Amino acid sequence: MIPFIGPIHSATSEPERVISYFFIQALLYLVAALVAVPLAKRLGLGSALGYLLAGVLIGPFVLGLVGEKEGEDVLHFAEFGVVMMLFIIGLEMKPALLWRMRVSILGLGGAQVILTAIAIALCAWFFGLAWQVAVAIGLTLSLSSTAMVLQTLDEKGWLKTQAGKAGFSVLLAQDIAVIPMLALLPFLALSGDSTLATEGSGAGWIKPLTTLGVIAGLILAGLFLTRPLFRWIADSNSNEVFVATALALVIGAALLMSSVGLSPALGTFIAGVVLADSEYRHELEADIEPFKGLLLGLFFIAVGASIDFALVMQSPMLIASLVLLLIAIKFPVLLLLGRIFGLKLADNLMFAFILAQGSEFAFLLLSFAMQTNVLGSELANQMIVVVALSMIVTPLMIIIYERFVQPRFADFASPPAGSDVQDLASPVIVAGFGRFGQGVARMLKADGYQTTLLDHDAGQVELSARFGNKVFYGDPSRLDLLRAAGAEKALLLIVALDDREKTLSLVETARNHFPHLRILARAYDRSHAYQLIKAKADVVTREMFGSALLMGEQALRLLGNSEERAQRVTELFRKHDEEGLVRMFELWGDDKAYALASRQHLTLLEKVLQDDVDDAVEPIANTPSEAPVKD
Repeated sequence: MIPFIGPIHSATSEPERVISYFFIQALLYLVAALVAVPLAKRLGLGSALGYLLAGVLIGPFVLGLVGEKEGEDVLHFAEFGVVMMLFIIGLEMKPALLWRMRVSILGLGGAQVILTAIAIALCAWFFGLAWQVAVAIGLTLSLSSTAMVLQTLDEKGWLKTQAGKAGFSVLLAQDIAVIPMLALLPFLALSGDSTLATEGSGAGWIKPLTTLGVIAGLILAGLFLTRPLFRWIADSNSNEVFVATALALVIGAALLMSSVGLSPALGTFIAGVVLADSEYRHELEADIEPFKGLLLGLFFIAVGASIDFALVMQSPMLIASLVLLLIAIKFPVLLLLGRIFGLKLADNLMFAFILAQGSEFAFLLLSFAMQTNVLGSELANQMIVVVALSMIVTPLMIIIYERFVQPRFADFASPPAGSDVQDLASPVIVAGFGRFGQGVARMLKADGYQTTLLDHDAGQVELSARFGNKVFYGDPSRLDLLRAAGAEKALLLIVALDDREKTLSLVETARNHFPHLRILARAYDRSHAYQLIKAKADVVTREMFGSALLMGEQALRLLGNSEERAQRVTELFRKHDEEGLVRMFELWGDDKAYALASRQHLTLLEKVLQDDVDDAVEPIANTPSEAPVKD
């Protein structure tokens, strides 16, 4: 454990020393991540392995910069990153989608937990452990790492593949299975003195009813209380308050589930699913994402720092054999289930490679098993080391799969989802759903294109919902909100904001971070249009220009011009004016040169316009039968 760096001050109080020590520890974790993660990614090892190696490096058994107790404390705190990750996943899992996955979750996921637990328990019993201990170990090691797997799937872009969907179903089933496992472990106590095992039968029905009541209350609160709450918070126009509300929601759901003995991650997942249809979904996701990423990284560092290498060095062959045995048992079980549930060969191999490790929930279950006298401390500590090392081995297995397995079986994989426009849920993002944005979005919707609509005005969001328009609340100029709205996969970004500065900021952000996007931007006036052109918007439309042309066309017709001539004049004026806008962009900023060029352009426009119209338009017919046909 690293000591305090030098004397802080002779009069420094104990709280101040604790705060200083906290900052030193935080700096150590951050510096370790800054060094290890970029290096690991450059070597093709992935960020998760980089975090794990950083934890091993600063842990008590290598450099000793972090003490064993401090590492365990950080591990418990950082587990909240897994909770946040499940909340964000829940936000993307609408109830209808979750219902469609019920067979995969209950069938594939349930079968994986049961079969793997049986296989590991039989193996442990074969090596001479008592059947109660063998069952406890089988249940604990049947789980896979939610944090490790989902981080890998998201980083590799595999979450939408068949193997990724199957893996997610298994992980969700495992999170649900933690609840009955916690209830079952006390009954396996070797001494038979577990308090849960001797509870009166009269109270046996109270806990299930309380659990169901808490889950129902969470769902009802999400459906009926969150919308007015978010509307009230959004009206304050304070992003910090909205972030605080999002964090309070996640923490509250986690504590509520913990109070009745349920998995906090499962509770926040349920809360996320309930809010998946909310217009505030993207804003919630954008606010939680930075905390989730930071805490997950901290979690992996803490796992690496918590590995008891002294125990490993006492019996290295035994520990290595147990790690390999765990993978050797889980891998064929996963392959068998993948085959039964119809995964193609390459998808099935990926499915087995990503799930053949222990779980962070094993730390909780093993600790609980020691408390209830199911496992002795020596055996439990060995299992903790095995689980942690299996998590470290997982990124290496992913590398093996990518470099040696995937290329050989590419022809036996399911086609990737989202490979063309038709597969994209929302190929168009419309930022700003006022009068201008509504017109564009309605036209696209009428032609069959799905759009993701964003607006920062909570009142406009609520009003649009009454007319059947799904508009998501949030500031579209924020990079994290654009990511949450799907900018990485969208094709077009239509900027229809009525704020000049936010429009420019949004175009610059989108161009820098999503170069593939075609950006269509609404300009307030000619000067604003030049700013947007400089920001490299693909199409710039002045907000009043189109309606001015339409009114000018109507004026020409009321002055006695034919419909064809009015349309021709309008079109030529639009064409030459837009060409002049582009040509004069080079002079923008030089007021004198721009003013001279503007007068010259106007004179030239009048002459060219008159010549083109006179040459293009035929004489007006005097009788209906001689009327020209409209092109």
